[in-house]
Amino acid sequence: MKEHHSCSEAIHRCIEEKTFTIAHLYREDKLMDMHIHDCYELYYSVSGGKQFLIGGRLYDMAPGDIFVINQYESHYLTPVGKEPPERIVLSIYPEYMKQISSEKTNLDELFSKHPRDFSHRLSLTLEQQNRVLYFINKILSAGNGFGSDRIEESAFVELMVLLNRLYRTCEETPEHEGEAQPHYNPYVSKTIAYINEHIQDDLSIENLAAYFHLSESYICRIFRAATGTTINKYVTARRISMAKALLASGTSVGQVCEECGFRDYSNFLKAFTKTVGLSPKKYATLSTR
Repeated sequence: MKEHHSCSEAIHRCIEEKTFTIAHLYREDKLMDMHIHDCYELYYSVSGGKQFLIGGRLYDMAPGDIFVINQYESHYLTPVGKEPPERIVLSIYPEYMKQISSEKTNLDELFSKHPRDFSHRLSLTLEQQNRVLYFINKILSAGNGFGSDRIEESAFVELMVLLNRLYRTCEETPEHEGEAQPHYNPYVSKTIAYINEHIQDDLSIENLAAYFHLSESYICRIFRAATGTTINKYVTARRISMAKALLASGTSVGQVCEECGFRDYSNFLKAFTKTVGLSPKKYATLSTR
């Protein structure tokens, strides 16, 4: 399998081939703004980072952490310093995960079952890191000769089995127990929680600042310092994430527009099309086939 060095190129190939791709990203590949993919994503942190904002949660990041992100979860990485961190990203076509699953072994569980308290982060031991990298290297070194496709798929299945097992173990011992809390202003967590609980409301900077009794400039500054993105970009990304999930479930476009807090359909249409690359109606048609 080809190793990509561009995230956008890897995602495009993943969707085109309807399987999975691997991208080893260095400093030359710039980080994206707050964004959503149509693929599942496994993000393996090689050099660490500052914080990773995924959906409604903000995580500290260390080398050896792996993050699980589905196609409805917006995310943004805040790097340490000015340079993007080194990372390995697996982009996975959602239907492919179902194809390689069995009646007894649902490998898609890792991405499709995200309860409210789900942790996207799995902090790996050194032994577990080596095991993950072993499977990744096996896929990349399979070559193009006879049987290479089966080697790639079997190694990928083993990797998914490993990660599903590790996450199941973590459910029995929640990561929050005894864990140091992230180092950022507590009002950032409160703002994120409030936005997610009131996504249908008017979430203007003015209203958020008034609710927390903070100045508009201060709440904007602490939010960006912790997350690397703005409140407005985060609100829009969360609304688009919800819209994608609702449209895929068969909810009407008009109802989705209302439930996701857009003031009018024209704003919804513009924001959704810019982010997803398709109109809400076209996305709903393709997602519900």
